[in-house]
Amino acid sequence: MFVSDGASILHADLDAFYASVEQRDDPRLRGRPVIVGGGVVLACSYEAKRRGVRTAMGGRQARQLCPEAVVVPPRMRAYSEASRRVFEVFRDTTPVVEGISIDEAFLDVRGLWRIAGTPRRIAEKLRADVLREVGLPITVGVARTKFLAKVASGVAKPDGLLVVEPADELTFLHALPVQRLWGVGAVTAAKLHAHRVMTVGQVARLGEATLVSMLGEGTGRHLHALAHNRDPRPVQTNRRRRSMGAQRALGRGPHQPAFVDAVLAELVDRVCRRLRAAERGGRTVVLRMRFADFTKATRSHTLAKETWHTATILGAVQMLHHKEASLIAHRGLTLVGIAVANLDGDGAVQLELPLRANTGGELDQAMDQVRDRFGSAALTRASLLGRQQGPTTPLLPD
Repeated sequence: MFVSDGASILHADLDAFYASVEQRDDPRLRGRPVIVGGGVVLACSYEAKRRGVRTAMGGRQARQLCPEAVVVPPRMRAYSEASRRVFEVFRDTTPVVEGISIDEAFLDVRGLWRIAGTPRRIAEKLRADVLREVGLPITVGVARTKFLAKVASGVAKPDGLLVVEPADELTFLHALPVQRLWGVGAVTAAKLHAHRVMTVGQVARLGEATLVSMLGEGTGRHLHALAHNRDPRPVQTNRRRRSMGAQRALGRGPHQPAFVDAVLAELVDRVCRRLRAAERGGRTVVLRMRFADFTKATRSHTLAKETWHTATILGAVQMLHHKEASLIAHRGLTLVGIAVANLDGDGAVQLELPLRANTGGELDQAMDQVRDRFGSAALTRASLLGRQQGPTTPLLPD
């Protein structure tokens, strides 16, 4: 079991990343509420967040909450370049860096005190380096475990630094609301609140068996461990993804089923192309949905064997979508996402395709070659012609 003796794990998280890049590049936007994306809010500055604007909110609602907000179109290339430069700073700080997304990472700075000083000093320098070299604010949490470092950065936002020393970690953690625990969303929080459990400390004082009876075995054991800051995971470099996915905000709608099918096909194309590029296949196909009342639902289907075959994965996604047609019609769909999980590690995935599907697999690869040579827009599904496709979110390497 890995647990650091001291507070030597950093969680570094860029603040309102997309919006901060826009404010950096256009001085007229600094200090003003900024919304990235028009029909749906892809990101927003803290000035807009203070007015109630949130990511994935419909553009009309966001402008009603904050009429003075400046709405700008997303610039994914700019965000990718900014992320690349920030990760260069991370790797200059320590060789042990685990990227979580394009705007956050864990860093392990054990053993660097002789050449770089204490973890606090390293975190201070990291924040100064990112601001000087990339021009962006970044928040850093420092703790003994990955879990607590991430909690600390969340508490310290925006543009802050918080170090939680081992002697103080339970005092700090137990005072926080239960929503600070990983895995506690609206549904789990409501269950805990129904039992008058409001803080992490109250969770910690419950026995594991009690939590299991309230929340189920997996969630109960998970939250019991986190409430005592038990998190043995090390910071891992070059960690391969366990899933690949993509999502798109749709706006409040209503949306015709044919439109949603077209969006899902677009997302499957993106994900399958990434799978083939990484030479990986997956077995479990996941459909994620967010509704107009901000509730969420996840559905999944596990295939017999791993695949990167577009038609196979698209068929599973469409089956999941059509099964939830009545739920979608009742609640109104505002966001869809798909993912392929249970990824294999070696890349030998073409063998699982039925013989008659081999041609389809070869066709997928031929289409990838055309897109690589002439651009991703060179080939488009007929169902997507005339439709404005959503922006492609920058991602860490697969």
